[in-house]
Amino acid sequence: MQNKMWEKMYKNSKDIYNTIKFILGYIKYIILNLNNDKNMSNLKNKKKIILMQTPLHGNLGDQAIAYAEKKFIKENFKEYAFLEVSFSNVLKKAKNIKRVLGKNDVIFIHGGGNMGDMYLPEELLRRFIVKYFRDTKVISFPQTISFSPNVKGQKELEKSKGIYKKNKHLVLTARESISLKMMEESFGKEKVIFTPDIVLSLDERSNSKREGILTCFRNDEEQNISKDLKTKIINEIKSKYKKVIVSDTVINKNVNEKTREKELNHIWRKMKESEVVLTDRLHGMIFCAITGTPCIVFKNFNHKIISSYNDWLKDIKYIKFIDINEVKSANDIIEIIEEYRKMNLSSLPFTKCKNYFQNLVNEVNKGITK
Repeated sequence: MQNKMWEKMYKNSKDIYNTIKFILGYIKYIILNLNNDKNMSNLKNKKKIILMQTPLHGNLGDQAIAYAEKKFIKENFKEYAFLEVSFSNVLKKAKNIKRVLGKNDVIFIHGGGNMGDMYLPEELLRRFIVKYFRDTKVISFPQTISFSPNVKGQKELEKSKGIYKKNKHLVLTARESISLKMMEESFGKEKVIFTPDIVLSLDERSNSKREGILTCFRNDEEQNISKDLKTKIINEIKSKYKKVIVSDTVINKNVNEKTREKELNHIWRKMKESEVVLTDRLHGMIFCAITGTPCIVFKNFNHKIISSYNDWLKDIKYIKFIDINEVKSANDIIEIIEEYRKMNLSSLPFTKCKNYFQNLVNEVNKGITK
């Protein structure tokens, strides 16, 4: 009981800290007017796509989204100049960006699972972009939406509704069907399209030799597996297999546009060299899908994994979704691991999610509709 109380207090204090940090950044934008980027003027007469709000933290799922977003833009819109603006630079560069925007330019907002009140600074910055650039085509890359059912969460949802509905050029992309329904109900069907998580547009397969088991479990407020069961599963695996790597898709270092690909290749290589991956992270599952790696995926506390799996990945033979409530013991997991270790991967079709992103291409090509 006490542990839960302290965890709640810590989470609340973290939310307050992050919100204050965002507000200070906004004050800096208003008062200090840190907008002296002279290089921006070089883009004034070019048709351009600007990707905003990309991460600088060590969550490699988010970094993979940014990597895939940039690749998607460059592959599909070669006639556009490209500019990436990180989360910490949006407020600093907003005025300069606005000065050089033309009627055919497009702003993309970084996708992920942060539309809601759990990661409030992300939502605050998204609202700022939607409101400040209301005369420009603004498209959000695929997102999961999750506002808490409590008073605070619903109050934040109403704030987002008010801002999003006023931007007639805004397009939101839902990355799974539960978010699609929630976005349509909250913001209007005319503002919402449907595609998978943008990382599923990648193909990172290789002919690596596979050996051992990789675990990739989360340790935060989104986890659904108890620590005791997680420990039992890992200990049982270690007792049975010679090579077991305990890993995660979150690393304890900052990652930027220059170091992103190196860090992603490191985690992808681990997966490509593993016989089976166990994970309760959405991007643990997605990384397995794009590397062709057998995967046992466990449900997390919200809808983003189960809904993404059912919408896009349930027909992939090398990915198996597990409801932890149906697991009686660690031996149940061992049986599934053994089944997946014996798979003939070369005989299985690779996921073809790349064809599902035409909606995003179409929205850019539409331009501004009056």
